[in-house]
Parts: sequence; structure tokens; C-alpha cells
Amino acid sequence: MDNAGGTQVVRQVGERIQDYLYNSNVQLGASYATSQLAGERVAAAQLAMAQFVNADEPEEIILGSSTTQLLQNLSKSLVRFFKPGDEVIVTNCDHEANIGPWLNMEMHGINIKTWKINPETLLFDLEDLGHLMTEKTRLVAFTHTSNILGTINPVKEITSFVHKHGALVCVDGVAFAPHRLVDVKDLDVDFYVFSLYKIYGPHYSLLYGKNEILAELPNINHFFITQQETPYKFQPGNVNFELSYGLLGITDYLDSVYDIHAGANSSDYREKMSFVFELFAKHEETIVAPLIDFLNNKTNVRIIGEETSDKNIRVPTVSFIVDNVKSSTIPHKVDEHKIAIRYGDFYARRLIDDLDLSKQDGIVRVSLVHYNTIEEVDKLVGIFDQLF
Repeated sequence: MDNAGGTQVVRQVGERIQDYLYNSNVQLGASYATSQLAGERVAAAQLAMAQFVNADEPEEIILGSSTTQLLQNLSKSLVRFFKPGDEVIVTNCDHEANIGPWLNMEMHGINIKTWKINPETLLFDLEDLGHLMTEKTRLVAFTHTSNILGTINPVKEITSFVHKHGALVCVDGVAFAPHRLVDVKDLDVDFYVFSLYKIYGPHYSLLYGKNEILAELPNINHFFITQQETPYKFQPGNVNFELSYGLLGITDYLDSVYDIHAGANSSDYREKMSFVFELFAKHEETIVAPLIDFLNNKTNVRIIGEETSDKNIRVPTVSFIVDNVKSSTIPHKVDEHKIAIRYGDFYARRLIDDLDLSKQDGIVRVSLVHYNTIEEVDKLVGIFDQLF
């Protein structure tokens, strides 16, 4: 139940990685057959990930070692695209991966502003964002779902608002993507990033960018890589070949879930994925409900985030504190029952500090996904009932 930190890997991913390493572990781009096979495998993974997020073309998909690294790379390109005096807006509730790279732009003359959530509702207010934006605002970076709060933010509405003000958006979807199907086209986002090891894949990450924007951005790879070589110009050292091919295992798994549960055939990829993730969402809503209900009924407990299990409002990442109890003491008492949960700030340090929760060692977080069961949650609730 520490899935927001990284999910378990589906068997198909491991099988793909092993197959690549044993049967096509060579450098790409050569004329010989094994190199051609390797290139086809990496290209197939790139295409699969483009289809997964509903991108227009595989060149819009940038792969890399982590969300943090991908955003660092993007910021290094964008800072050369922006001009001194331009403005970037970050939030106080993102993972540091979507704050730190933009703050680094300050040394290049970019002004950074912070859009803070309402401390009472723990929600974003577009009016507050409007007060921050000016004709010099070039980018607004925010999260689809906070890895602390679990609340699903209205990305489509925020993006439309930002675009009307003439700026770009960069959305961190790390805490959203394991639970709901990402559709970058419907959201109309300019950049969208998430960690593939949190959606049942290898320790790898994906950054989507609109092709017309990527084409304009400066190259951060070797000097002889041309401006037109997207996404390679954003991937110094190239992609990890075996992990890229392993990503096909994620879609293998999702296809198998569809085949087992749909009771019908479909050749429409998005239709199949929509079915699977709606299945996940309904199950997650069911299994998180007993936990939410238990915490809400405890007078000495405060949920940090929405106090509902409604799948349209939150994902099953639930954070809470217990009155006069250090958050650090609770997971250790759960460990002996062979249940994994966690405490801390989860790299959302600025949010924890702003909510004055650091002195309590942050929050306790239970993060579920579709492979958790109602029996497991009931067991955890029973243990919590003995502890506080």
C-alpha cells in the first residue's frame, strides 16, 4: 500500500526486458539484422506510449530515467527559449520535480511566482492564478493530482485558462496516471510528464510535448544533433533500449485485462484503454471507501485532502495525521503485519511546510491501486483501529 512510491511490475514488462537483453542487445542504427530488430523494438515502444497518452505522433514522446530528470532537461531547453524578465508560475503543492527545475531559471533572469492552494479547502483557485499572470507569463507548472492530497485537479479548465493568457502549461501526472487514462489531446496540455514505474512498468519516465513546440526548442544533446531531431535532441545519451522495449509489457498487460473483463472485442485502442481504466477507477473507489470512512469517523484524525472516496474527485492516495501522534511512529507499527505504508513529505516539502505539518513528521500515506483488495484494506483498517 505504498504504490504512489512505485507500483509492482507486471510480468510482461520483465519478459520484454529479458527478451531484449538476450536477443537484441546491440546499438541502434547499424545495417546488420540484429541492430535493425533492436531499432524496430525501440520504435514500437515509442509508438505504443504515444498511443497510450493519445499523442499525435511518437516524436512527441521523450523518454528518460525519471520525471525529475526529464523536467530538468526540459527546463534547460526552455530557459534558452525564454528571455530575461519572462515569468514562470509554479505551485506550492507539487512534487519538487515540477518546482525545482523552474526555480533554477531564476539565475538566468526568469521571474518565478507561486500559485498556492487555498489552505482551508486545499484546492486551487483560478482567480488566484489570474492575479499572478501577466503578459510576461510564459509557463504555468502544476500537478494533475498531488501525491499528498490525492485530489484530481481540473487540468482541462486550468489549461484553457492559461492558454487564454498566452502561456504554456507543464503538468505533472505522476500521481494521476496509475489510476486514470491520460489523454493529452483532450486536455490540450503543452507538456505532460509521469513515471512509468508508477504505472506497472520499469524505473523509467515519459514526457509528452506538443510537436510544434518541441520543434522550436533548443537542442540540449550533442552539437551535431539537428534542431529537427525530436525527441533525440532532448535525450542526451539516447534512451535506455531495454527499458523502452519493456514498456510494451504495460500495454500487453492492459490488453489482457481488457480481454478478460470486457466480454467483447474492440479494435479501437482508446476504447479498450478507457474500459480498463474505468474498471480500475470503480474498483479503487470501492476499496478506498472503508479507509476513508474509518478515518472520517475518528475524531482524532484529519484527512489531508478531500474527505470522500468519489472517483471523480480523488484517486486512492490517502494522507492523514493523528492528533498528538508523530506520523513517523505509525508505519513501523504496521510493518509487523506485513503491510507497507509510509510517512513523510514525499518530496512535496513545500506543501508540508505550508500546512505546518513538518513538526509532525509529515503525513501518513496509504496509496492503493487496482490490484489491492477490499480484504487487504479491511485488515489495515482493523490494525489502525487498534493503534489510534
